[in-house]
Amino acid sequence: MASLTLEKINKRFGATRVIEEVSLDIKDGEFVVFVGPSGCGKSTLLRLIAGLESITHGDLMIDGQRVNDLTPPERGIGMVFQSYALYPHMSVYDNIAFGLKLAKSEKQTVDERVRRTAKILQLDGLLDRLPKALSGGQRQRVAIGRAMAREPKILLFDEPLSNLDAALRVQTRNEIAHLHERLGSTMIYVTHDQVEAMTLADRIVVLNDGYVEQTGSPRELYEQPASRFVAGFIGSPKMNFLDVDARAEGDAGCRIQVPGIGERVLPRRLAGDSDDAPLTLGVRPEHLTPTTAAGEAGFRIVNVEYLGSEAYLYLETSNSDTLVCRSEAPSPFARGERVTLDFAPQRAHLFDHDGRALPPADVEQMSTQATIS
Repeated sequence: MASLTLEKINKRFGATRVIEEVSLDIKDGEFVVFVGPSGCGKSTLLRLIAGLESITHGDLMIDGQRVNDLTPPERGIGMVFQSYALYPHMSVYDNIAFGLKLAKSEKQTVDERVRRTAKILQLDGLLDRLPKALSGGQRQRVAIGRAMAREPKILLFDEPLSNLDAALRVQTRNEIAHLHERLGSTMIYVTHDQVEAMTLADRIVVLNDGYVEQTGSPRELYEQPASRFVAGFIGSPKMNFLDVDARAEGDAGCRIQVPGIGERVLPRRLAGDSDDAPLTLGVRPEHLTPTTAAGEAGFRIVNVEYLGSEAYLYLETSNSDTLVCRSEAPSPFARGERVTLDFAPQRAHLFDHDGRALPPADVEQMSTQATIS
């Protein structure tokens, strides 16, 4: 196990900027997930940590030691790649042992570590099998075991579940979570799937175009997104966004005019240049309450998505955008009907023209919002 510090890490390929001024502190034993859309730099950042790419500027520290110039084996890092990359002619035993044999470890040490690793990963009954005789989840566990057997200080995962089907992804995700609980090792996991990030991470790092948008626990990112980008990326279905006009309302916060809903007072503090400026209102689907509308009021339902335990209503706005709200299942609403919407002001978010979240109106409001479950 080890701690990891990134100090103003930059990476460029020629004139192309890929990672820009990334600074992070990852604690010993922490499970951190890098998440973001394709091309945001998350896999490149993982490769910089592993030593598979050189750092253009900045310092990378493992347990306080600068490791920029150390090779991957010297850094004490194990990496699990997107593809299993198992040797098809080798047994499970030999695949797990491969890195140890390459490092010329003693035969007894190799055997002890392979069998101990196999037991942790529940592979001890499969050691004589070839990869072709394994399921996808078992192959992924062998790939994890190969990295674990070297007893690295830090385990890195680069989208390890992307090649698995939906059911197997859930199963293997749970196995990785249990593995971290048993080992207590420092793990860094890259994914574009925000569900994986929310269910696995102690802390999530949201990347966008090479920059860190926000770092925090899954709950912090979900309930207190620092930007419209984070608010839209974390959560499924994603947060609803509506352009609104706002003006300051004294200590209460600000008054907004919401198209199709009406005026509401939100406990959000406007910046000095935001008064009477167009802002973006953000409300999650589960925080919108639908009610049957009279006549042509409200929004028309264009689709009802039934998911067993809940249903989602897809609503058409006046400018042909779509709002999503959650309903009980089976839903009392049907396609073609019209509904009005309401929401609790403390559940709503406001973002300025740069996409940054406006802060709560005062400390008391901030405390109130933070305690909402």
